[in-house]
Amino acid sequence: MARSVRRGRGQCQDTGRAARRERGGGRCEDRGPARRLGSVPPRIGRRPLVALGSLVALAIATSVLGGCGSGPVPPTPVPTPGTAAHPREVNIIAREYAFDPSAVDLVPGETVLLHIIDAGLDVHEVVIGDATTQDAWEVAEAAVAGAPPGPTPVVSVPPDRTGLRVVVTSGQRVDVVWTVPAGTAPLIVGCHIPGHWAKGMQVPVRFIGP
Repeated sequence: MARSVRRGRGQCQDTGRAARRERGGGRCEDRGPARRLGSVPPRIGRRPLVALGSLVALAIATSVLGGCGSGPVPPTPVPTPGTAAHPREVNIIAREYAFDPSAVDLVPGETVLLHIIDAGLDVHEVVIGDATTQDAWEVAEAAVAGAPPGPTPVVSVPPDRTGLRVVVTSGQRVDVVWTVPAGTAPLIVGCHIPGHWAKGMQVPVRFIGP
């Protein structure tokens, strides 16, 4: 163990421990180990390192979020138009009292394979045609609104207003190959089982191009 050695009046020599000179008495008091050159500095707390890590994480998150929100949203890819040899498949699902999808995408002049599905409990139908066709079927089917339970009564409209009509029962699927008219006159998908049109069973046809 190191000692403090007294040298003359009021002088101390430290031989390994820190010493302090006390006024008046000239005594040397042991103050513990002295710091030497090359000694280890006091330990740095973890708090500054944690703060630095938080700032780095925040910077990375900001960069990622900024990258996600930059640039315009790309448009939905346009499907390849169907042909007679390879018709494009299109699903139309009917239920009480709506169609899915909310707009049917078709390419003018293409050939499609329609999968018409009744996912509801009632009998439904799909009528594709312009407003004149929809009006004709609404009037024709309103005439059988009071028909007794059983098969759907046979109804008809003038040949130039028929459009495409497919009736499906609950849980049934009917597949139909159909060529979309080449013109771009507005078309509608509707259901005219009495009361269904008024309850909202109508969606537009949205024409898209290659």
